[in-house]
Amino acid sequence: MKTLLLLRHAKSDWSDPWLDDSDRPLAPRGKASAPVMGRYLKDKGLVPDLVLCSTARRAQETWDLVAPELAADPAPEIRLRKGLYAASSPALLAYLRRLPANAACVMLIGHNPEMEDLAHRLAGGGKAKALRRLAEKFPTAALAELRFEEDAWAEIGEGDGTLRRFVRPRDLN
Repeated sequence: MKTLLLLRHAKSDWSDPWLDDSDRPLAPRGKASAPVMGRYLKDKGLVPDLVLCSTARRAQETWDLVAPELAADPAPEIRLRKGLYAASSPALLAYLRRLPANAACVMLIGHNPEMEDLAHRLAGGGKAKALRRLAEKFPTAALAELRFEEDAWAEIGEGDGTLRRFVRPRDLN
């Protein structure tokens, strides 16, 4: 069994119009919501073995605020990947399929619309409430948990996942 945690980066700051998109930091709202999601993950026992994180500043800052809340020992392996920024959902799935089989729980921290598309492609079913929320929107700092019966990441495909939960920061306030 495999667990995939799709975490969209927290709300970014748009106040500097000259800043390159990949260099945008988190906004105050993002800085507040990321640790909340980290605590939620810990409370639910959703601590990843491996974290794949976009190199965009806002994605890395999201992880930097989530990680201390997990208080994981040992800490998850973190892989920063430039290719996760603006990768299509088929490219993200191809990347997931190359993961080591010993990683039982993987977190992907990335961007929309790719994260939302990936969640829709992978979820072949799941809890009605989670599916309804996912159908509405995949807002910043939202989390989708997908479970797969497959033993290896190489075996997962479209529609193979079960959406166990879809949580938005506003759901935790």
